Amino acid sequence: MAALNTPPVNKGFTAIDFLLKSVDGSSYSLKDCHKGRSLLIMFICNHCPYVKAIIKNLVYDVNTLRNSYNMYTVAIMPNDTTSYPEDSYDNMIKFAKEHNIDFPYLIDEDQIVAASYGAVCTPDFFGFNNKLELCYRGRFDASGMNQINSKQEDRDLFNAMKFISDTGMVPENQKPSIGCSIKWKPKNYNFTS
Repeated sequence: MAALNTPPVNKGFTAIDFLLKSVDGSSYSLKDCHKGRSLLIMFICNHCPYVKAIIKNLVYDVNTLRNSYNMYTVAIMPNDTTSYPEDSYDNMIKFAKEHNIDFPYLIDEDQIVAASYGAVCTPDFFGFNNKLELCYRGRFDASGMNQINSKQEDRDLFNAMKFISDTGMVPENQKPSIGCSIKWKPKNYNFTS
């Protein structure tokens, strides 16, 4: 398992359109997910221990942000499912049910969306304001692979998305996310260079 950190937020980046299949059988585009409000796009997978460590708290925080701040969330699974069958579409469906994921969980089979966003690891969080300008590219919280309940002030992603929803601005002092490297298909290794 190669652990990587995310790069700093690119303040000039705007969300790029996509059309990907969800675990509910529907396909979602950026327009389906945006609807004029703040948007969290996250790259996650089923097998990554960093994702597994935070998934319960992540689902809770995302639901709270949706219900209290009208924020939309979409998760994208970017890994090569041939080399990592635990991340297959069928296993994504099981993972979503097991963890009560009720936001779109999409599969990026050709890995073009992950490459277009510059995603490097799972989890990799992209927080956008209502103009789809990137405002957050940081960690979920300080827990890493430790399954802890973070204090309110340590909930980096939650607090950043609240700030973005309220102000539309870039939060200061963002700390990088750490996670397992995206598992690129051999033909897509050049996406990372």
